[in-house]
Amino acid sequence: MKVWLTVLLLALASLTLQAKEAAPLAQDEVTEKRLVEISSELRCLVCQNESLSGSHAELANDLRREIRTLIKEGKSDSEIMDFMVSRYGDFVRYRPPLKGTTLLLWFGPPLLFAGGLAGLVLYLRRRNKAITDSPLSTEEQQQADRLLQP
Repeated sequence: MKVWLTVLLLALASLTLQAKEAAPLAQDEVTEKRLVEISSELRCLVCQNESLSGSHAELANDLRREIRTLIKEGKSDSEIMDFMVSRYGDFVRYRPPLKGTTLLLWFGPPLLFAGGLAGLVLYLRRRNKAITDSPLSTEEQQQADRLLQP
């Protein structure tokens, strides 16, 4: 019993010795804050359903590094956003601007939902019209009675 306890304590002690303090991502806190604000408005091109700031993909790390470089060069947030859009298109933004090329991004999902809902309503109406509540004939009633007898 003492041996197991000693082994367990040694294992726990070795885990704490391996832990390291996280290295700061940027030397400047203001730069890091701006990076988070900008990257939270951008979509990870690998994950697509995750923001650039929350993604762990290698491309996301490269893009965050690029944004840090642009911040250090003195670029404004809008200049950085324009750079990313010019390089990767409007899809990189979570909220792309409303223009001719992004109409499908803005109105496609609601139109598909409305079309699906209309199709479902039409299908259910046709199905209800096809179902009739006609009484059973005497032959059908006798057959049902025979099936239901124990």
